[in-house]
Parts: sequence; C-alpha cells; structure tokens
Amino acid sequence: MAGYTYPAPAPTIATDVLSIHRLLKNPTLVARRMRTLLEQRYVSDALLTGRFNAVGGAIMYETGESIFSGENPRAVAPGSEYPLVSLSAGTASVAKTTKWGQDTEITDEAIARLNRNPVDRGLTKLANQNVKYVDSITMSAITSAVTNSANLGAAIASATAEQILTAFLTARANMRALNEGYEADTVVMDDLSHAIVMAKFIAAGYLPREDRTNALMTGNFPEFEGLTWLATPNGIAGTALIADTDQLGGMADEDLGGPGYAKVEGVGVEVKSNRLEDTDGYRVRARRVTVPVILEPNAARKIVLTA
Repeated sequence: MAGYTYPAPAPTIATDVLSIHRLLKNPTLVARRMRTLLEQRYVSDALLTGRFNAVGGAIMYETGESIFSGENPRAVAPGSEYPLVSLSAGTASVAKTTKWGQDTEITDEAIARLNRNPVDRGLTKLANQNVKYVDSITMSAITSAVTNSANLGAAIASATAEQILTAFLTARANMRALNEGYEADTVVMDDLSHAIVMAKFIAAGYLPREDRTNALMTGNFPEFEGLTWLATPNGIAGTALIADTDQLGGMADEDLGGPGYAKVEGVGVEVKSNRLEDTDGYRVRARRVTVPVILEPNAARKIVLTA
C-alpha cells in the first residue's frame, strides 16, 4: 500500500500552477522575482551610486562645490581671534522626476499551458525595457554634464593595449590633478568596445592567467589598476567614460506609495500585479519614478574611442 504524507507538501513554484497564481497575487513575491532580474544590471546605479529621495516630484541640489575654503590659513597670535572666511557654494539646480513604466497581461490559459514561462518572459521584458530606457536617459545626462574629454589617439580596433590603458590612466591622473579629491574607480563603454579592449588586454597579458577567478576564466567584469571595467548596450557608442562613482552623483527616486505596490530594493523599481477577473488573467506593472542627479561633473571624463 502506497504511503502518503500529511499534511501534503507545499506546491513548488517551478511546476505547480497554483503556486504561480500565488506568486502573481503577491506583489512582494513579484518584487523579489524582479530583483533577480534587475540587480546589477542598471549601469545608472553603478555610475551614480548616491541614493536620494525626491519629495514632491523634484530635488534641489548644488553642483561644482569646491572642497577648499578659497583662502590660505593665517598665523594666529596667542589670544587673537581666528580669521573668518566665506565659503563658496555650488551652483543650485533642480531636477524633476519622471514616472517610467509599463504593464503587461498574463492570461490563465498561458499559465496553464506553459507554467511559469509566460510569467518569466513578461517580467524579463518589463525589466529589460526599464533598464534600457532609464540607462539611456542617465548616460545622456552624464555625457551632457561631463565636459572634460580626451581622444584615444587611434580607433579602438587599431589601438594597442598600451595606448588604451595609457589613455584611461592619463584621464585618471588628470582628474587627480584637479586636487578636488576625485579618484576614478569605474570605466564604462559600449559592448563592442568593451569586447575589443578586453581581448587586447588579455592578449597583452594584463589579466593574469594564473588566477582562476580573473575575467579571462570567469567572463565577469574585470577589476585591475583600481578600475572596474563595465559594459553597457545603453550608452553612447564610441565613447567611454571614466568616473569617480562616489562623487559623480546619484539617482533620485520618488516614493509614490499607492496600494498594492512593492519596491524592488536596491534598484528603485516598484511592481504591482492586478487580477483581471473579467478576462481571466493578470496585469503586471513595473515602474520607476526617478531622475539622474549629476553632482560633480568633473568627477568623470569622456574618452572618444573612434579616433
């Protein structure tokens, strides 16, 4: 006689249709699923690491503030007062948030026939489109604000590994020379340029073969010379950016609240799932209410890779 278990084991989310419906009825579970799709894919959040709250739909901030007082300290005689200096402020700016979002519908028939596949595809497409668009806006804002630039000296395909590395290290040195405390830690470029650069660095022996955790073996974004080398399809082709991500700026997200929304922690995206009783399905939504804020334009430099 076959045995049985009481109580019955909980349904698994991978194969049980009931558990898929439970997932879609719980915004928090949808948010957790979206997190696995979104985290570490926003180049916006990798470059603009500051996290600001935009209250009332806008944020006020200052840019270009010097880290120095503007006057040298003076000798102070015993019993004398210290000299008073006026500190300069940065340029005041205001940035207004925009709500970027989309819905998609998932039918009961699709779930019954394909299990979790339509859910995963729907969430993935929402995540991808949100990443693509917000990143493109952020990269455009950064490249517009950052005015310091240099040329690689040759087209990326014909440049040597030494030329490429020299260009980026020179840009970092020039940022240091501003004496404003900037220390570049990240390089970002389009996917094709990144592939060419990595291939040249590997061929030149810049990435040690002996370390089994290096980018040559793992395919992960490498870190060497104190720089993390990132790739994005959502930037501006033919132009790379080297940046001090601690000082460049941040993303100002606005928390709209609203019933039924759950936040994907770490990336600012909110999700919501509504049951469509009249049409036997679900409407899943992903939105981000944000604006990129560039605090220190001199904390980054552009390097033109086409010549």
